[in-house]
Amino acid sequence: MKRVSKPVFFVVLLLILAFTGVVFFGIHTQYGDFTYPIIRGVGDIRWGIDIRGGVDVSFTSPEDYDATDTELDAAKSIVETRLVANNITDYELYIDYGNDKIIVRFPWQAEDEDFDPEEAVKELGETALLTFREGQDGSWEEGGSYEDLPLIISGSDVESATAQYAQKSGSSTEYEYMVALKLKDSGKEKFAEATEKLAKNRGYISTYMDGEAISVAVVNEKISDGEAVISGNFTAEEVQELANKINGGALPFKLETASFSTISPTLGTGARDAMALAGIVAFAFIAIFMIVLYRLPGVVAVIGLIGQVAGTFCAISGFFPFASSLTLTIPGIAGIILAVGMGVDANVIVGERIKEEINSGKTINSAIATGYKRAFTAVFDGNITMIIVAIILMGAFGTPDSLAAMILKPVFFMFGASTEGTIYSFGYTLMVGVILNFLFGIFAARLMTSSLANFKVFRKPALYGAKSAKKIAAEKAAKEGGAV
Repeated sequence: MKRVSKPVFFVVLLLILAFTGVVFFGIHTQYGDFTYPIIRGVGDIRWGIDIRGGVDVSFTSPEDYDATDTELDAAKSIVETRLVANNITDYELYIDYGNDKIIVRFPWQAEDEDFDPEEAVKELGETALLTFREGQDGSWEEGGSYEDLPLIISGSDVESATAQYAQKSGSSTEYEYMVALKLKDSGKEKFAEATEKLAKNRGYISTYMDGEAISVAVVNEKISDGEAVISGNFTAEEVQELANKINGGALPFKLETASFSTISPTLGTGARDAMALAGIVAFAFIAIFMIVLYRLPGVVAVIGLIGQVAGTFCAISGFFPFASSLTLTIPGIAGIILAVGMGVDANVIVGERIKEEINSGKTINSAIATGYKRAFTAVFDGNITMIIVAIILMGAFGTPDSLAAMILKPVFFMFGASTEGTIYSFGYTLMVGVILNFLFGIFAARLMTSSLANFKVFRKPALYGAKSAKKIAAEKAAKEGGAV
């Protein structure tokens, strides 16, 4: 190995300390009474429902009804619309197509003293109220509401709504995204009468979902065959979302509550604080243990572990603008602590190898190089095994569209989606921590240890937990004398 220069230790140390400081405290800017994060710190972490408190509920179709994937997509869109309408934007929403389930998690509204989670869940599962009305949203008289607009048809009159990319009306070369409506016989005549009247003045038809306008369309001609299109400047995502909402209003079944649970925010934050305190105490004991047993490599190991923990929080908080933040749960904190344990294990292996090499009579520089080389295989095997376990956990308990879930879909497809966000957080923090162990516990620690070995004051075997130089020389001499 090429000799590492003396200043390398101080450069790496300062980088780790500066990085740790920024990760934990972040960088914020102040505008009046509002604080905005430039770089998110630990204080900006999104805590999971098991910490913040909240509601965890699974909806399903009636036992005697087999919902299609399209119907489940539509039902999901309706639930999402209702969550947003109730100012609940920090939610988790997944579909388990295999078991006809919609899984919803949303945080406790701590600022609302009258928040009733059971009533909120009941509202989410109610059949959506979809109506098509004459006029534009807000065109009623002052003091009125959307119900004052003449009703044309309701969701029960819609047979299907399909997202399409089709030829634009009046053009032979242009195409656009649109929603194609197909009405039941019960809605054809009412729709024909309304469109005939509105087409004369290019009037509007507004679509309402639970009282919220979701689209407004201009009527150009009478539609008598029960087939119409809603066009506009839609993107592919927007047109699919609109189709899902319309289909949701025409769902032939009501969502039933398959499971329901709540957790108090007080209990959640208490458990978080207890685990955080346990982690800090455990880290302090680990630091003392490593320094007493391995001396100088122990000090370097502790610095590396600090960098590993900081790097894990960096991956959680959304430190980088291009990376979204992860919701941290109580099991996720356990994953951080377990990853630190793996880091300690790696440093113990390295420390023991260095001691063995020094005790065998090798120079300090040679012992460090050989010790890290011999330890790498054992550390790599242990860490790669843990990474595989973490990926399996993320695939089994993550969202169906997550990378790990898609990779492991051939294995887990028959089980359906469990989407236990708390367990996913555990797998994520464990995987990140173990990967960072290679960076800080092996690469950075090796640079720092090799750099310190170039200082005369740090070239004593005792500083590496080995026998003293005199004892090693005496044992070597005795061994050579015995051989003679």
